[in-house]
Amino acid sequence: MPHSKLSSMRIAVKMKSILPVVFVSMLFASQLFVAAASAESTPRQIEVTAKRFVFTPGEITLHKGEPVVLVLRSLDVAHGLRFKELGVDVKVGKGGTAEVTFTPDKIGTFVGHCSVFCGSGHGEMTLTLHVVE
Repeated sequence: MPHSKLSSMRIAVKMKSILPVVFVSMLFASQLFVAAASAESTPRQIEVTAKRFVFTPGEITLHKGEPVVLVLRSLDVAHGLRFKELGVDVKVGKGGTAEVTFTPDKIGTFVGHCSVFCGSGHGEMTLTLHVVE
């Protein structure tokens, strides 16, 4: 058998043994890409409890561009939460739950205030939101 034909056969045999490995590697990489893409598009859910005259937690850190679902739950009377600079405003009835979806587009520290009068300590009811890169 001529030398070039023998070399071609060896290359073909090597390719047949390498192709499944390449295929499996590409399949695995594509699955990682799909998982990463779906993780990025799934909003982070954050639960905040409102009770006269405090939000719990009192501080939250988010990343700029990260989609968020903020779930506000009232343990007593009607409350609201507004971050004017971020265009976020959600209200919840007595003992209820409400949610708002948003994506912070600014870096900084923002103070949200209760936007529904809830009693004598209403003016002091705040939640601090830190948006980082």
